[in-house]
Amino acid sequence: MPQLGETVTEGTITKWFKAVGDTVARDEPLFEVSTDKVDSEVPSPADGILTAILVEEGDTVDVGVTLAVIDGSASATSAGVAPREEQVEVAAPAAPAAPPPPAPAASTRTDSPVPSLKSLPDEPVASPPAAPRPTVAPAAPSEGVDHSLVLSPVVRKLLAEHGIDASLVRGSGLGGRITRADVEAVIERGASPLVVPSIAPTAASPLAALAGAVPPGAPATAPVPRAPVGPRRSGGPRDEVIAFTNIRRRTAEHMLRSKATSAHTLMVREIDYERVEQVRRTHGDRFRAEEGFSLTYLPFVTLAVVEALVDFPHLNASVGEDALIVHHDINVGIAVDLDNEGLIVPVVHQAEELNLRGMARRIRDVADRARTKSLSLDDISDGTFSITNAGPFGTFITGAIINQPQVAILSTDGVTRKPVVVELPDGTESIGIHSIGLVAMNFDHRAVDGAYVARFLARLAAILDDRDWTSEL
Repeated sequence: MPQLGETVTEGTITKWFKAVGDTVARDEPLFEVSTDKVDSEVPSPADGILTAILVEEGDTVDVGVTLAVIDGSASATSAGVAPREEQVEVAAPAAPAAPPPPAPAASTRTDSPVPSLKSLPDEPVASPPAAPRPTVAPAAPSEGVDHSLVLSPVVRKLLAEHGIDASLVRGSGLGGRITRADVEAVIERGASPLVVPSIAPTAASPLAALAGAVPPGAPATAPVPRAPVGPRRSGGPRDEVIAFTNIRRRTAEHMLRSKATSAHTLMVREIDYERVEQVRRTHGDRFRAEEGFSLTYLPFVTLAVVEALVDFPHLNASVGEDALIVHHDINVGIAVDLDNEGLIVPVVHQAEELNLRGMARRIRDVADRARTKSLSLDDISDGTFSITNAGPFGTFITGAIINQPQVAILSTDGVTRKPVVVELPDGTESIGIHSIGLVAMNFDHRAVDGAYVARFLARLAAILDDRDWTSEL
């Protein structure tokens, strides 16, 4: 299973284009995968014969799980599996690790440098049932089937290892499907009533406290009410509890990881957009008639950013092992809002090769395909610098979070008409009305210092104010 985006950790196989025994060619579409952000066809990594399909259509599995086997040897036939050294495991970067031993009721994750938000309760729950309910057997996807209980092999294994009733787990995947993350969230809650214990609770256990168990012969006492401590997480009688979707949960984890990784530092610069505004007023109607969409500020800013990055390449970089990795291709990621359901950052590759009209077309194209889930894996890979644009909503300053492993992100905020001091041709000064806005740069102080970013922003402002933008059209 390939990695389809920075925050994507699993995918659902929606279609196999080949059957076992079929001949496949390198780069020929092999299967279709769906995630919360992208639906994409994945090509075959090799020539040969498809000898095994290990994950069926409709199954959701983690990134890195082996999906199929292609026999690329000259003597391969449609039957049987070739020797191991002659097989190609599709999209499997490493062999899966041995399954972990069953975890205790309250577990602590150590595979991430930041706490996971999956441990937050999803919603108030009722008292535990008097007896364990039988585990629901997985069924093949079909009309009339509860798809939340159509379980992948990974999910079935986790449920069995921890004695969890699948019917009590709330699924966040496609069509309510139970994902690995949903089961892990239940495991992390430990003694949550959503977990059906495989043994009767004892008086000394947390499960006994939850179930109201008491030692034999002990007098029954009413529970002592506890005063609430800290913020309320479970919701009150008038609160609505909305469980995180998978894309919301992954975005949260990615943002927390970024804050824990980079030394975020904010720097803001005022920009005079008057020259840009004059071009938009003069040529905007013709541009819309020719291209079918409006000429916004964003392609101007993006083109100016690309030119400034040529002069300040340490911002087009990532932090490696005790080193700064400077990228000579400028691949600009543009943050796109998915109708308030989350964000994705499609990438404009080789942005240094585009003029203003080409940049406007490319930004429009990737934004439209992001909103229709038509992006490919290449469209969201290899970004070297990011821009987020909240300006159309009239924002003042946006302190964006760096998109790892990059070292900087620029936010473009609202542009308004304001009085400014302008220099006249004879050298005197006067008051004029210009289009003014702010840009805010959040950068990783491990990679560069403030003076370097200040010079970059000064160069950016000069390009936007001095460039003959008419010639760019």
